[in-house]
This record gives sequence, structure tokens and C-alpha cells, in this order.
Amino acid sequence: MNFFTPAEVAKNYIATGKGKVNTTIGKMLILAVLAGVFIALAGVASATASVSVPQASVGKFLGACVFPGGLTMVLLAGSELFTGNTLLVIPLFQREITWKGMLKNWLFVYVGNLLGSILVAAAVVYCHQLSLFDNGLAVSILSTAAAKCAMPFGQAFVKGICCNFLVCIAVWISFAAKDVISKIAGLFFPIMFFVVSGFEHSVANMYFISVGIFAKFVPEYAQAAQAAGVDLSGVTWGNFWTANLIPVTLGNIVGGAVCVGCVYWAVYLRKKAA
Repeated sequence: MNFFTPAEVAKNYIATGKGKVNTTIGKMLILAVLAGVFIALAGVASATASVSVPQASVGKFLGACVFPGGLTMVLLAGSELFTGNTLLVIPLFQREITWKGMLKNWLFVYVGNLLGSILVAAAVVYCHQLSLFDNGLAVSILSTAAAKCAMPFGQAFVKGICCNFLVCIAVWISFAAKDVISKIAGLFFPIMFFVVSGFEHSVANMYFISVGIFAKFVPEYAQAAQAAGVDLSGVTWGNFWTANLIPVTLGNIVGGAVCVGCVYWAVYLRKKAA
């Protein structure tokens, strides 16, 4: 058989999870920063590819087809992504890691992802990449940030659940593959589905909102966005957290840890843990 069965994936992830938790904090942060950079760069490419497509649905689909490159880099180049690491509940329930170890990983990986995302956001704004298409990319970025900062808590939470269910399914499928091409092919569709559906990914939003906040303070970008009818008043660091990142992160934890991790642990490993 040229792939691992779901039961084998569940069993194999125990060792993977133990390795993640036992990584030193320094290495964990470095790998997490890399993952934040990878996802942010996928966001840059996705937005750039789709912004000038006149029909919105076609543009969104095109961007969704580009974005899976981010998770491809995360999984194949080596890095630590918070949303995928919600699967650490599997070795936790097998009593191979502790709550303290899992929460430590989540905390430092989350911080590293945030640092990497903000680094790319600052680079993109201050190298004037957003001036592409006569500032059309800046308008699109600011419009996206404004919409995310105005999202009701419940809506952001549920979209976060849907998103990370698909992200963790993508990770799960990639772990089933035994070769690089199969891993890329396996993760592509779930990631494309979440992007084209407009679900909310906490690490992606670390980039999409922070780049909007930075762009807001560049006069030419702000003026172009306001001329296009974008309300920038809600694009703030406060709303970055309260209106989006907090509910989306909580939703991502439910979508990944509960809807994927707990389910597959219960189906494939629970009897062995008893």
C-alpha cells in the first residue's frame, strides 16, 4: 500500500506530537516564525493573483488555488503552525504528552506565527508591493482587513471552526501520503475549499489584518481605499484582537482539536488508551 491508512496516521501522529512538544522553546519559536512567514507569503500571492480579476467569484477561486502553497511550505520545508498543532490532543489523550506541554507548544507557536506574519506584513507595505495595479492591491487588502475587523464574534467563531476542520483534514491527508507529490495533492483541495468559502484562519488573519493596519497609515493607500468606499475606522489593533483573532482562534481550536483530533482519537485509538 502506497499510503498510510487513517488508523496508521493516528498512530504515527503520536510520535510526531511528542516531537513537537519536546522541541526546545528556541527552536519552536524559530519554526513558528517560519510558518507565519510561509502562510503570510501565500496570502500575498493569493491576493495579488486574484485582485485584478473582474468577476469576484473567479478571482476568489484563483486566489484559493494559490493559497495551498502556504501549507505546502509549512509541511514540507519544516515549520510549526498553530492551527495544525491543535491535533496535539491526540497524543494528549494517549497520555504521551501533558496538558502543560501541549499548551506551551500552542502558546509559543502562536506567538511565533504572529511574529512571522507581522514581519511579512511590514515588508509588503514598506517595499510598496501594494501599489501594484494602480494601488488596486492596497484597496483590496484594506477592504479585506476592514471586513475582518467588523465581523460579529459568533460569525468569526463559526467560520474559524469550519476553517480549521478543513486545515486539519488537509494535514491529516498529507500525513497519509508517502511521497511529496501525493502530500501536495492531498492537502490542496481542503485548503482551497476553506479559502474559496471565506472561512477564517487565525494565522492567515495575522497577516491579512496587520498588513491592512500598516497600509492604513500610508497616505496613498488610505486615500485610494477611501475613494473606493472602504471604511478604515475599524481597522485597528484593538479590533484585530477582539473582533477577529480571539473568536477565530477559539473556533480554530474547536475545529481542529475537537472536530478532527478528538474524533479520530476516539475512532482509532481510544481502546488502546483504556
